[in-house]
Amino acid sequence: MEKKSSDKKPPIINCHAHIFTSDYVPPYLAKTFLPEPFYRLLNISKMVVLVKWWFNNENSPYKWPYQRWYIILKQTLYKIRIALVRYTILAILKFFIGLFIFSLMFYELYRYFIKDWMISNDLSTKYADTATSWIQESFLGVIAENWWLKSLLLIVLFIFFPSGRNLLLFILRKFSKLMGMLPGKQTKELAKRYMNIVHFARYQDQFRIFSRLRRQYPDNSAIIVLPMDMEFMGAGKPLKSYAEQMKELLKIKQCHPEKIYPFVFVDPRRTKVGSQNLFDYSILKDKVILEPCFIKTYIEEHKFSGFKIYPALGYYPFDERLLPLWKYAADNDIPIMTHCIIGSIFYRGSKEKSWDEHPVFEQYEGNQDDDPKNEKYFKPLLLPQINAQDVQEIFTHPMNYACLLKKEWLAKLVGKSKDKNIRELFGYNEDKETIENDLSHLKICFAHFGGDEEWVKFMEKDRDNWAHQINVYPDRGIDFLSANGKASRIKVEQLWKYTDWYSLICSMMLQHDNVYADISYILHSDANILPLLRQTLKNPKLKERVLFGTDFYMVRKHKTDKQMLADMMGGLSTEEFDQIARINPLNFL
Repeated sequence: MEKKSSDKKPPIINCHAHIFTSDYVPPYLAKTFLPEPFYRLLNISKMVVLVKWWFNNENSPYKWPYQRWYIILKQTLYKIRIALVRYTILAILKFFIGLFIFSLMFYELYRYFIKDWMISNDLSTKYADTATSWIQESFLGVIAENWWLKSLLLIVLFIFFPSGRNLLLFILRKFSKLMGMLPGKQTKELAKRYMNIVHFARYQDQFRIFSRLRRQYPDNSAIIVLPMDMEFMGAGKPLKSYAEQMKELLKIKQCHPEKIYPFVFVDPRRTKVGSQNLFDYSILKDKVILEPCFIKTYIEEHKFSGFKIYPALGYYPFDERLLPLWKYAADNDIPIMTHCIIGSIFYRGSKEKSWDEHPVFEQYEGNQDDDPKNEKYFKPLLLPQINAQDVQEIFTHPMNYACLLKKEWLAKLVGKSKDKNIRELFGYNEDKETIENDLSHLKICFAHFGGDEEWVKFMEKDRDNWAHQINVYPDRGIDFLSANGKASRIKVEQLWKYTDWYSLICSMMLQHDNVYADISYILHSDANILPLLRQTLKNPKLKERVLFGTDFYMVRKHKTDKQMLADMMGGLSTEEFDQIARINPLNFL
């Protein structure tokens, strides 16, 4: 019996994907990892030119397997190899040639490496010296001094002697592992990001990348596509503008209106997109009304689905310039996707002086016996990060979003503003230092759920009070406020410095009906996150706020999307998977 159409499941929705091409990436992502001028050598644009030549030029090695000479050469080599196996006399000849080549290998290794090591360890070199002298005096010595002949023998070794080939590859692998220990984790991550961006560089536009992604999902699936505006991250200017990126996304949406949910990227430092202002508004009865501007065009006219922010590029999510936009988003139920993981894409410039202290949070500087209510013992929270890769934590920390969601901290931000419109919009009371309108209903998703490392921290912290709050109080988690409803100044410092991000994010999800988190990027490590994910989904509130997402194509260095989809469908029950991949995404949108 056929199911009625009303019984069909909602579509699978990937809630986190990128399809921007290398043209929208700054050229100097290697800045801060490599000193001047070496980071300029790893110019994304120039690397992309090489990759395009590799994939598209008829004479590149990538195209060799499809040319006649290559096919004939491959057939000839096969005939030689099989003859060496089938005919005894040729096998004997191969043995002596191999012995000849290995003798030369020993000679070279002994001359340049082994002899000095034996002398430094007081080992006798008598017999080795005798052997090398014989090689020098024989006809082998002539070959040993000729680099062209040695190169030819090396090629023969690789093609016809698997054992020799494996030995050389073993040595190279050991050397590469040794070199791999030298750069830090961030450098390795950057290299992998480069490889991902460059891999997709051969696609001329976002349309083609989107089609590659869509084919990995069932036909009725849909994708939330998140653009990136990286012009202000201090790594150079991309080849193409943010305006061009958005025009391409619009064309895809017009062609596949039911397959794509594009978001609008917002950076508070950008004032214009092309000829339009990014954001213009007026206030009508504590509501934000959009005036003609880029955001109005794409959100209200083109029906783009939400906002994307990436604070690691050098700004707080509660930047004063963003507050009116967040009021508009909250009142109109427009979702916001924010980056929340320590990654390899972040602001490449030097730390600014205003980033030395947190604008809202404080730290206690008194002694244990001093009165914690005394104002003189509280100073702005020191942010000691210096290196660019560490500074990103200042902006990415999930506690920054409590400044938006919690009325008392938002009031502090509004009170600091010199913009009369912001004070009017939130109904700021100068005498009481309070606000009438808040952002507790802001619909926001913590992308990457804080990162898999924070999930591991949560699991390992068995003596930490804050890491137990989700289990002790499954309906609210960590209470950010004290018993009188006021924010505890000492507690905030502890939460910022010592609490795992998984606990902080889950607590905000429990306390605010519109707060979500997606498992993009971290789901590639399904063996590490799957047990805690399933435990998370047992909480009746949290299970309605977790979203399926992959972080295509940034996660491609680990797994394909179709593999991650299969892993999740196999690792979760049907009900659990449908909840995070079908039901919750529709509610979020």
